[in-house]
Amino acid sequence: MVAEGIRQEPAESATGLTGAAQDAPATGYRERIHLAARVLAAVGSGLAQLLALPPYGLWWLGPFSAALLTLAVLGVRMRRAAWLGLVSGATLMVPLIKWQDVFGTDVWLLIAAAETVYYIPMAMGIACAARLRAWPVWTAALWVLQEAVRARFPLGGFPWGKLAFAQPDTPFSGYAAWGSSALVTFMVALTGTVLLAGLLRAVRSYREAGVRRALAPLAAGLAATIAIGAAGLAVPWIGAPTRDHTATVALVQGNVPRVGTMNILGERTQVLRNHVDGVHELARQVRDGEVPQPDLVVLPENSADIDVYNDPWAASLISDAARDVDAPLLFGLTKFYDGGAKREIRSVVWDPEEGPGDYYTKRYLVPFGEYIPYRDFFTRFVSRLEKIGSDAIPGSAPGAVELGGTTLATAICFDVAFDRPVREAVAAGGQIIVVPTNNANYNFTGQSDQQLAITQLRAVEHGRPAVVASTSGISAVTTADGTVTYRSPENEPAVHVAELPAMSGQTPATRLGALPEAALSAVAAAAVIAGVVAARRARRGADANGGAAAVGSAADG
Repeated sequence: MVAEGIRQEPAESATGLTGAAQDAPATGYRERIHLAARVLAAVGSGLAQLLALPPYGLWWLGPFSAALLTLAVLGVRMRRAAWLGLVSGATLMVPLIKWQDVFGTDVWLLIAAAETVYYIPMAMGIACAARLRAWPVWTAALWVLQEAVRARFPLGGFPWGKLAFAQPDTPFSGYAAWGSSALVTFMVALTGTVLLAGLLRAVRSYREAGVRRALAPLAAGLAATIAIGAAGLAVPWIGAPTRDHTATVALVQGNVPRVGTMNILGERTQVLRNHVDGVHELARQVRDGEVPQPDLVVLPENSADIDVYNDPWAASLISDAARDVDAPLLFGLTKFYDGGAKREIRSVVWDPEEGPGDYYTKRYLVPFGEYIPYRDFFTRFVSRLEKIGSDAIPGSAPGAVELGGTTLATAICFDVAFDRPVREAVAAGGQIIVVPTNNANYNFTGQSDQQLAITQLRAVEHGRPAVVASTSGISAVTTADGTVTYRSPENEPAVHVAELPAMSGQTPATRLGALPEAALSAVAAAAVIAGVVAARRARRGADANGGAAAVGSAADG
């Protein structure tokens, strides 16, 4: 059953010409108008999702992205749905990740093209599932399936730009506490498709019976939207974690030289000094009574890009700072192997007396930024990638590290875009989420805002406050409901101290893990299969009716 109110494209005749092509020129003109409208809807879908995401933050446009893409492909053949999906995906992805051009325009466009590809099968799936009753549900589930695959393949996935990531502290964000980013995406898309369904039904009712009959489906769509938002506000309170104790947490943003260049890590000694100086500044503020004594201090990823395990001078700088502030540090370090050919990106617990101890190793690495996949092949064509002289290797253990009497759920930079690292760190005992990050390459591009929004959603997902410590911005503190209570300026040194509740207990999302995403993805796949079967049955019925008509015509002759 095709969605009501949508004009179907004509089926091809035995000669391969459509009915529109055989009709008068006026019919061909109408076809072009319909096609142009679909293209505009596809472009509008991509733009709506782009503007819903940071740094624009027009979150209420998220549902319209799902509605417009659905409108673009309802009633079309698979081939047309495919390229309409391509248009929508490119409209979103090319500008969204322009910050990748720090590695070169070709790298940026290559990654954008790879991300755009996922919108092709999704659009085809939406066109297929729209043949079924309750199509708003199936199309919303297809958004989840697309994002689930994109977050895993290729090269470990790149989930940037999820529908959910535009909802850091909105009525939709509460669903993260029950089903992670997958349930948020589903509810955003469902809101859009339910509104679309109500509008299409209203148009049909208006044509058949006038204005009065059209008001009821519109009202139903709006009522469903209000109900989804109200439920989103309520669900985080069900089974919410409780406060275990209060921790005084400090963050230090040391700043870096030459912000926004690919070689930002080249000024290693200066970056280390900047962050050590930031800890000394924090200690001064404590002594002067400007801020309370912290229980622990969080510093960014790559606070020292020197192997301090083998550099006594660098290690002494960090130890002196830890003793000055009289608190353990979570310090972003790099551990080199194989003569510098391999490295680990770590957040290390640095005790004022004992030095480096427990650590977390970054699990999700940025392709072409922190390692070069198929290095021999790509450096042959893009020689500047050789500037990334060593490939980082991922960790495998959850990021639950204890310091100052509190267990931190640690996710380094790119980790936070994926559901698994934070979830496993919280499940392993993490009470406060911390995200050490190095966004110096991307200052003033919107990337830091996008990452902060993801962190806000993680706070809601796991019912814990979150701390972001960046080399040069944005460092921030967010509450468990996603509200940002502190935000540093970009490209300036910053020190901040906050009293935060260290939580115990787990949200349903933490307990359920990937189950909601898997269930919604399975629903989407089943809907596509059912849509294909329904289409084949319809074609067989049409062929059978056509054959019977032909036999009857021959008999009449």
